Amino acid sequence: MDEFIETWHEAAVTTLGLFWTAFWAFALGYLISSAIQVFVTRQRMREQMGEAGARSVGLATLFGFISSSCSFAALATTRALFAKGAGLVPSLAFLLASTNLVIELGIVIAIFLGWQFVVGEYLGGLVLILLMWLLVRVTRPKALVKKARERARATEDQTDDAEIPDWRELIRSAEGWRQVAERFVMEWKMVWKDVTIGFTVAGIIAAFVPSTFFQALFVGSGESEPAFWQILLQCLVGPVAAFFTFIGSMGNIPLAAVLFDSGVAFAGIMAFIFSDLVVLPVLRIQAQYYGWKMALYILFVFLCILVATALLLHYGFMALDLLPQSGSGKGISKREFFKFDYTLFLNAVFLAISAFFFTWRIRCKGLPSLSTDKLSDKILLALALLALAWLMIGALLPT
Repeated sequence: MDEFIETWHEAAVTTLGLFWTAFWAFALGYLISSAIQVFVTRQRMREQMGEAGARSVGLATLFGFISSSCSFAALATTRALFAKGAGLVPSLAFLLASTNLVIELGIVIAIFLGWQFVVGEYLGGLVLILLMWLLVRVTRPKALVKKARERARATEDQTDDAEIPDWRELIRSAEGWRQVAERFVMEWKMVWKDVTIGFTVAGIIAAFVPSTFFQALFVGSGESEPAFWQILLQCLVGPVAAFFTFIGSMGNIPLAAVLFDSGVAFAGIMAFIFSDLVVLPVLRIQAQYYGWKMALYILFVFLCILVATALLLHYGFMALDLLPQSGSGKGISKREFFKFDYTLFLNAVFLAISAFFFTWRIRCKGLPSLSTDKLSDKILLALALLALAWLMIGALLPT
């Protein structure tokens, strides 16, 4: 029992330390994302995103890059763009970019995994889009697209076409920055459950699960030169493991760091990170928007391209002698998180900004609701509250 209590405390402290390390990155990313979402309208995006073409796909990728990193927010925006006439390829390019090329995700990856993974994330995001474009052109799902667009239009919220002032006037006004504060709070509202669960799971796994488990699950992990078939299996196991989780892209990164410390290869880690759009809740939402046939088609496309991209990145980095060595550092749970360094200063700055935005939002509109209308939201909320209880009790346990 004493050993369990000590490990529980270690898991809780690891989770809190991981979040302490990444908080400023989340806040900075959401500040940038919120400002861009307020000052760049969806109407302008729709006007620029027509059928598949280099310009349309490029603009869709750019719009995704400057948008929210929350998978569920990206799904809703993608549906709006698709329902209003954007082609399937530009719509999916926007979805892939908004969950793989966003600023805050790169910052968090840099903190937990290193520069190779940041390069892999952004370069891989572009490769994902190109491979998706190619696969959609080869499969030519015209009838499927027609039915899916009809369904998306039937479920689209028609209140999205309200006029928005010119961004140059908005950026100079208090109302513009009040909207940024509102958007900033809503960004945290959308991801706090995923982040809480993801970081808690990462801490638990880091403290309780031995590396031998991951070496059995991800065949070839821990080996200095795994064979191609082992790398391929890791690329397949990554999305399968992610499919049954409720953890979003931001919450997955500390878990990816645990996997990397346990010896999982670069390709396996990238496949796991890229899998935020093939998880079960995303599949269910896609089915609600477009019908099950289109949802399963998108799942098939995304699975194919993420495995192929992870393999291309792995062997491309290997050819350039840039492949990071997995399991070379000390375990996540053994790191020193709380110390006097730049993280303390940055967290203090962004805690102050966050407190100001939250106070402003609450004074104007009150506390945001928990949004538990759907079963998945209720499950996520329950899991997040359990995670918070686990953390509070574990952190206070005597050791």
